[in-house]
Amino acid sequence: MSVWKLSVGTAGAIGIRKLKTDALPTTAYIMLGEKCTRNCAFCAQARESTAAAKFLSRVAWEETSQDVSIEHLAAAYKTNKIQRACLQIVNRPDSLPEVQKAVEALVKAQVPVVVSGYITSVAEAKKLFDLGVDRIGLAMDVATPKLFEKIKGGSWQQRWELLTSCAAAFPGKMTTHLIVGLGETEEEMWQLIKECYARNITVGLFAFTPLPGTAMGNKVQPNIGSYRRLQIAVGLLKRAFSSDVVICRDGKITGFKVQNVAEVLADGEAFRTTGCHNCNRPFYNERPGQVLYNYPRALSAREVEKAFAESEVITC
Repeated sequence: MSVWKLSVGTAGAIGIRKLKTDALPTTAYIMLGEKCTRNCAFCAQARESTAAAKFLSRVAWEETSQDVSIEHLAAAYKTNKIQRACLQIVNRPDSLPEVQKAVEALVKAQVPVVVSGYITSVAEAKKLFDLGVDRIGLAMDVATPKLFEKIKGGSWQQRWELLTSCAAAFPGKMTTHLIVGLGETEEEMWQLIKECYARNITVGLFAFTPLPGTAMGNKVQPNIGSYRRLQIAVGLLKRAFSSDVVICRDGKITGFKVQNVAEVLADGEAFRTTGCHNCNRPFYNERPGQVLYNYPRALSAREVEKAFAESEVITC
């Protein structure tokens, strides 16, 4: 019997367990495998991590049989409780065959599926798309080659070339994850975000989350002002503003050449979770009751005002 790991939020959203929470996920998250062959310094599933195997970021995952998972996922999708399933792949030598089987099961159940994992070639991406995958996420995570080598190991350039090659082969179907707070400057992160958007690569923005048992477990989360400035910059880019409207000085975003930027982004969408459509990742970077880097729901007018104040950017 195949066993899947569902995020606790997913188990609540699809009715496998009772869950009291401020926001349920709109995408069902399923982790396949554990203890990665890679050794990313921030990841609970890293090869040398001593964090509990049930964690990925600060989210706990619980084992459920594939058959039970599929039954509940299909019912939840039909009743609009979830919009799709996202397979979070822990890189192992046997990852691809396991992913293919999971995709086939979800497609047969008529549940739209995204794969977020470590593919190694355009040909592997094609196999997954041919099976019926809607989108593929290939995480860059780290903004610069030097930091990538230190934190993730391997070649930033090689990963970037794979991502951009897939984006060229499958237009509009690739997503990447970028983690703010790994030692990069705001300008370095912004430059990479711009490059992704120029290639029609969807960006999911994350705040670094320190996890006990990982090599970076004693580091701190990014400054909220820095994160808010990047969110505003991305928000303007998504509204078809030129990237030139973002002003950087000494590695920091210092302003925006947009009149009434707070009014332009008054709906608060800029401060919500970014990434694939209908992916809200509740409390992936945060704890309930604490500062929300990524809001998993619509913001109130007061929350929008607070987010702009946190950005420390003078709005006009």
